[in-house]
Amino acid sequence: MKPLRRRASAGQAPATVSEFDGVRYLHLDSPWVQGAMRIARPHSLELEYVQRMMAWMLWRPEAALGRGCAVQLGMGAASITRFCHKVLRLQTVAVEINPSVIGVCRQWFHLPPDDQRLTVVHDDAERWVGDPAHLQTVQVLQVDLYDHEAAAPVLDDEAFYRACHGVLADGHGEPGAGGLMAVNLFGRHASFEASVQRIASAFGAEQVWNLRPTREGNTVVIAARGVALPDRATLAARADNIETRFSLPARKWLRMIRVPVPRDSPA
Repeated sequence: MKPLRRRASAGQAPATVSEFDGVRYLHLDSPWVQGAMRIARPHSLELEYVQRMMAWMLWRPEAALGRGCAVQLGMGAASITRFCHKVLRLQTVAVEINPSVIGVCRQWFHLPPDDQRLTVVHDDAERWVGDPAHLQTVQVLQVDLYDHEAAAPVLDDEAFYRACHGVLADGHGEPGAGGLMAVNLFGRHASFEASVQRIASAFGAEQVWNLRPTREGNTVVIAARGVALPDRATLAARADNIETRFSLPARKWLRMIRVPVPRDSPA
């Protein structure tokens, strides 16, 4: 397929599309892959790190998986947006700063029009989470914010993560009620460590976990607001349910969960 290109706003890289071996890829005017969709299975999650962005499902009871609002900051190829909207049937909001990405996703990546459960917002993610109207309104927040260079997250300071914490629902100890954030961190090891420390400062170290990195170097961090990590038996039962119902490798995720070591703790 000849790469397709869609014009972007001033200062933003245009979204481009390529295809290989039955998979359609989104780029931001560079070779870096910003998202992917298997054309024959548009509602499945093609990339391994994107699958791991759904690991928050282990923290929620089975009955709560389709309840509440899921927000994506940075849409990529709309894989998570499609999955939350069409498969989990959650109230879904996608926040994307680049209108070129929104247009390409609507044209080439099966992103449906807005409806009663889907809202696509052309906005800056930092502004969206900083809006007081969104305080404690979100059950699942998925953060994947990279520019065309894909070197480090474009929003990665403690103030941003505190704002992310602010939009999450507070669990108050009620099972399935607390909010969960999944963040894709990609880049140098030192950059990852600094990012995790900022997340821990915003959420509390006891509310932060991460999965092992993928071969490509993506590490997914899970942070929670008032949600405890269940015991192993409960996690195993939830993983079995996720694999059976949604064909996601949740048993593998279960083996990957790690508690980050605080910077001032002994190795």
